[in-house]
Amino acid sequence: MDNSTQTELEAAAFRRLVQHLRENTDVQNIDLMNLASFCRNCLSKWYRAAAEERGLEMDYDQAREIVYGMPYAEWKDKYQTEATQEQKDAYAIRHNNQ
Repeated sequence: MDNSTQTELEAAAFRRLVQHLRENTDVQNIDLMNLASFCRNCLSKWYRAAAEERGLEMDYDQAREIVYGMPYAEWKDKYQTEATQEQKDAYAIRHNNQ
């Protein structure tokens, strides 16, 4: 497989992942962090870093809007729920052991 085709496939997979996350707003970031050690905010940071590596200016809020499909504050108001104590405990265990 040539580099161009690989890049196209990777970009398509990324777009599908972002779409999946947008469609599954019931999955909270803390759930993603507890399960996979990354979340929508991580994707936003990676997206911003990739832009900056290519000399493109992008702030964190712009990157989050790309991943969330709307301004983060709007997504947070619409979909984010308070983390349960169980979620917080699982996060602490997982991330204190890394």
